[in-house]
Amino acid sequence: MSNPRNGDTKPPCLPRNGLVKIPTQPNGLGSASITKGTPAVKNRLCQPSSVPAILSPALAHRSDLPIPSLASPLSLAALAGVSSPPGASLVGLNTSEGSEQPSPERLPGSPSERQLAVDEKILNRLFWYFSACEKCVLAQVCKAWWRVLYQPKFWVGLTPVLHTKELYNILPGGEKEFVSLQGFAVRGFDGFCLVGVSDLDICEFIDNYPLSKKGVKSMSLKRSTITDAGLEVMLEQMQGVVRLELSGCNDFTEAGLWSSLNARITALSVSDCINVADDAIAAISQLLPNLTELNLQAYHVTDTALAYFTAKQGYTTHTLRLNSCWEITNHGVVNMVHSLPNLSVLSLSGCSKVTDDGVELVAENLRKLRSLDLSWCPRITDMALEYIACDLHKLEELVLDRCVRITDTGLSYLSTMSSLRSLYLRWCCQVQDFGLKHLLSMGSLRLLSLAGCPLLTTTGLSGLVQLQELEELELTNCPGATPELFKYFSQHLPCCMVIE
Repeated sequence: MSNPRNGDTKPPCLPRNGLVKIPTQPNGLGSASITKGTPAVKNRLCQPSSVPAILSPALAHRSDLPIPSLASPLSLAALAGVSSPPGASLVGLNTSEGSEQPSPERLPGSPSERQLAVDEKILNRLFWYFSACEKCVLAQVCKAWWRVLYQPKFWVGLTPVLHTKELYNILPGGEKEFVSLQGFAVRGFDGFCLVGVSDLDICEFIDNYPLSKKGVKSMSLKRSTITDAGLEVMLEQMQGVVRLELSGCNDFTEAGLWSSLNARITALSVSDCINVADDAIAAISQLLPNLTELNLQAYHVTDTALAYFTAKQGYTTHTLRLNSCWEITNHGVVNMVHSLPNLSVLSLSGCSKVTDDGVELVAENLRKLRSLDLSWCPRITDMALEYIACDLHKLEELVLDRCVRITDTGLSYLSTMSSLRSLYLRWCCQVQDFGLKHLLSMGSLRLLSLAGCPLLTTTGLSGLVQLQELEELELTNCPGATPELFKYFSQHLPCCMVIE
């Protein structure tokens, strides 16, 4: 894929706090998976899309050539008449000079067809229609395709996921060597998710990824054994990191956050880390003045923590997600709305002690909200929806999953919200057909989820065809959703994706 750098040695990962760097040998190849960087399309089904007609007539009318599509990862390879080598890594592809990639001159067909198959202008347009895994396979067809596909523009928004076992090659003598990450560097990945890694694994990653010092903007550590020392080394060495996620990491402490967090971090996510409590929020509030987004799942955080945020964060922080923070009550909501008045995204999902009074405080004080998540808040009733409808005029997304006390009356309040585009009512067990009638006047609605609502009938659901602007309708585990109803929707809501 790329030649080894001649005489270019990287500075070693500095040992700190008892960390010892293990010397590495020339790197081999590891495998990994690639995932989307953000969950912006949750609950959507992948549907194959067609490729634009940019092939020449000479190829378009040949019956022996398959039409490339997302449903066929190797269709483009077949178009060129070359199959990908068996057993090749789909993501961590690191082609060396000695690899047997066919050159354009060896491709079958007439000279004009061969020239078309490696025309970079055509390929640059065509390759946009393939998934990440398909691009990894297609890059193995020939060097010309590799050059096109390994441009960073084709990998923007994707995050490689590397598990511990994928970071090392086992040599014949039983020794381990760190894999080559050069293939990731060529594609310009600026974010990684490392699963199950230790302090030393992180040091090895820093030393072996060419862009680690300045080029990595986002780091996610999941189910990691990273300690306070490892966290401090990582954030000190990787000076470009502005987005940090720690999930299921139970070996670092609140003291580690105090010694590690850097003011450059603007987005922080901490979930399922047992040592995180109020002091951790104090560290975040004091050390991250430029924080714009905070995602927190911590069972031991109390109302007191939500009063720690500074005036600077009150100006900059626009996203706060408190998921399953069981100790948060309405008193914590009071502290939050006064500390962070400029929130546009708020989640109180699983904050089971928050009641209608807490929602009233949110509606009266956070008028800029565009997204509000109250899922799994069993104390929320129709009264809370009245507060939301009266005061949150800019709200575009409302999540009420598992709010079991919501009834048709609450939906009548929501029907007055002209800005609402996405409404989630999963497993709202008291919603009935009469409540759906209130929603039929909501012309702005684009996404509606009624999954698991047991009282909705086929008759009530069929009325949703009046929402002609609807783009997505979720009816999973909905007893009233019959095959005949789905056929009816396909005829009368042709532009809507109905999730069965």
